[in-house]
Amino acid sequence: MESQTTVDPAEVAKFEAMAAEWWNPNGKFKPLHMLNPCRLDYITAQIAAEFDRDLTKPLPFKGLRLLDIGCGGGLLAEPMARLGADVVGADAAPRNIPVAQLHAAQSGLSIDYRHTTAEDLAAAGEQFDVVLNMEVVEHVADPLAYLTACQTLLVPGGLMICSTLNRNPKSYLMAIIGAEHVMRWLPKGTHDWKKFITPDELFDLIKQARLEPVDRKGMVFNPLTWTWSLSARDLSVNYVTASVKR
Repeated sequence: MESQTTVDPAEVAKFEAMAAEWWNPNGKFKPLHMLNPCRLDYITAQIAAEFDRDLTKPLPFKGLRLLDIGCGGGLLAEPMARLGADVVGADAAPRNIPVAQLHAAQSGLSIDYRHTTAEDLAAAGEQFDVVLNMEVVEHVADPLAYLTACQTLLVPGGLMICSTLNRNPKSYLMAIIGAEHVMRWLPKGTHDWKKFITPDELFDLIKQARLEPVDRKGMVFNPLTWTWSLSARDLSVNYVTASVKR
């Protein structure tokens, strides 16, 4: 049974309507395909540092149990599985799950995909070394309750990686006007700018959820090279954070 604590049915419906597009690099999720290498650079570096893993070795994340909450079609779950992690992919949009399952099977990967929520996983007593919480918190009805559920899902010493969008005029211009209206990368209405969260607000919410923030970086798009890169200073639009359960 779906928890209604933080799931916003209208937000779920938006992404369910786009489910079949997940693995089309030129489709409706083109921005995520473009952003994915940058996200993976951050995620792998943070996990390697926190759990003392050598990324040059085969299967460096072997032995780590990882949850990708809001997994969509599996754009992050699959590379994590290839690195050796025991991956659970969870999504509140039911149509995303068979898409993700089919692609994983075609790729020869074993990933436990589930139509469920963070709250229901926490209620079931599930525990993970790593929770990937990427571009989800701006879509939930109650960010603090959602982040608290993510905290419950972590083992002591566990790591949460959380990315979202800053709330300021630049992010409105780039993420709403640029991505949805000008470039038409995403359907209009995909994002609600009022739900965007500033880095300081997110750090405060993370602390309220009883996690310790340890890092944050901006993810910056270069329109000349059409590439994304990490920035220690520019968190003005997309950004990502790392926090630990002590």
